[in-house]
Amino acid sequence: MIEKITAPTLVVNQNKCRSNIRYMLRKTVKSNSRLRPHFKTHQSEVVGRWFREEGVQGITVSSVSMAWQFAHDGWKDILIAFPVNLREIDEINHLASRVKLGITLSSPGVAPLLEAVIKKPVDLYLKIDVGSHRTGFDPSHTDWIRETLDAIKPNTNISFKGFMAHAGHSYQAKDPGEIRKIFSEGIQILKLLEAIFSPDFPDLIVSWGDTPTCSLVDNFKGIHEIRAGNFVYYDLMQWQQGACRLDDIAMTMAAPVVALHPDRREVVVYGGAVHLSKESMLCPEGKPHYGMMVFYQPDGSWVFPEQQAWVRRVSQEHGIIGVTEAQMEKIKPGDLLGIVPVHACLTADLVRELFIL
Repeated sequence: MIEKITAPTLVVNQNKCRSNIRYMLRKTVKSNSRLRPHFKTHQSEVVGRWFREEGVQGITVSSVSMAWQFAHDGWKDILIAFPVNLREIDEINHLASRVKLGITLSSPGVAPLLEAVIKKPVDLYLKIDVGSHRTGFDPSHTDWIRETLDAIKPNTNISFKGFMAHAGHSYQAKDPGEIRKIFSEGIQILKLLEAIFSPDFPDLIVSWGDTPTCSLVDNFKGIHEIRAGNFVYYDLMQWQQGACRLDDIAMTMAAPVVALHPDRREVVVYGGAVHLSKESMLCPEGKPHYGMMVFYQPDGSWVFPEQQAWVRRVSQEHGIIGVTEAQMEKIKPGDLLGIVPVHACLTADLVRELFIL
């Protein structure tokens, strides 16, 4: 069946995905936490159902449109872990009438505007900046947090759920030790806020999400909710950081070979920046790359070549893979090569066609 692929397509190994899901579930259950996986990684109803079959009931998404996508597939408990876009408030109210909806605030000043327009019951999470500095309340300004919570009180449709964080800076960590340190420091921040505000909000929860820390930390004690998402597929970024093994990576992108340049030992594939993105990493030789080449078996499974081969350059539709002379001899125009992406979330967002093993 894989021979029917004619354009860049995601090839997903179901067994590996399910194994990754069970791995994260075991850790959350052991820690008395709840897994609320982030579906922005796969954005697939089929993959989402694998979580449901394992008993997952609540999910995280990154947009209102994605929330609707999974609401239509039967999910009833959905958190939008992206700052509220007030221009979408009508859609948010509509969605909140259909599902148990969580929404996110990440800065002071928004709450009074939100309080005036929420017409249906929602859970409100406050995002705390634990070091990534993308967005989030500064945890040292507890007065801003208290003012925000006071501002939403008049609207009985808004229930304060708790504090959430995403340690995005863990993706730039150099080794597992640094990743664990980021986790420890971030959790200390959230637990301190919990101690300050729990007298007024005894049921508030602490919600944490990012795959590097959640993969490398074994104990989530004291964290009520885990929102990691990338772990379902994993990718080269996670592998390089030590968060997974190469064999844990559950998704590759199939790319047709369209040209060979033996003199340069380069293979050109149909699969460029609009499929892989332009997110890059450094390969062991210290040069940037945009993905790792693998060879497909007839059944769609993939094997890693003895000598690693990297996507050296990308333009809009082209991917340029540097190969060895021996690898070049095995490849011909019309073949399908697999590319393990640097960042699975971006590739999955750009390429929506799935071939599931």
